Amino acid sequence: MTKKINWLASGRWLHRRAEEVSVAFLGTMFVVFLLQIGFRYFLVRPLSWSEEVCLLCWLWGVLWGSGVVLSDDEEIRMDILYNAVSDNVRRVFNVVTSAVLVVLLAISLPASWDYVTFMKREHTASLHIPINYLYSVYMIFAVACIIRHSRLILVAVRGTAPQIDPTKDTDLA
Repeated sequence: MTKKINWLASGRWLHRRAEEVSVAFLGTMFVVFLLQIGFRYFLVRPLSWSEEVCLLCWLWGVLWGSGVVLSDDEEIRMDILYNAVSDNVRRVFNVVTSAVLVVLLAISLPASWDYVTFMKREHTASLHIPINYLYSVYMIFAVACIIRHSRLILVAVRGTAPQIDPTKDTDLA
């Protein structure tokens, strides 16, 4: 007996876990920042590692969130212009902007991979974390954006253009 996979439910579950990873980065950054303030100003013993942890959490949080967590309607768009035009023009906007982004990110992948792998020989000053771990999130971000925007191109070519309503919050579930 084969078991059917509910892809939609699996996708939602994965998306929630990706959101939780982003929350963990933000929470860790906040706690470490408060620790640094406490140690520096109340105990007069600044922490040497806190800046590195905050930088790592910020970089990973922003790129992870942008690449994996944000939905299409949460991306920055020129809403006034985008919503003022017809559906066909909106579809052209989606195809052109997504194609440019896919091409630029695809062109950047080999050089980015070379840089990330080259940086394995460098380490952070306090925690001695290899720099390639710090920058490897860019590869995740770039591949996720290429996949997302390739899908947007296909959706737009097939004939649908999303109506973005900046006054409606679609993630209140």
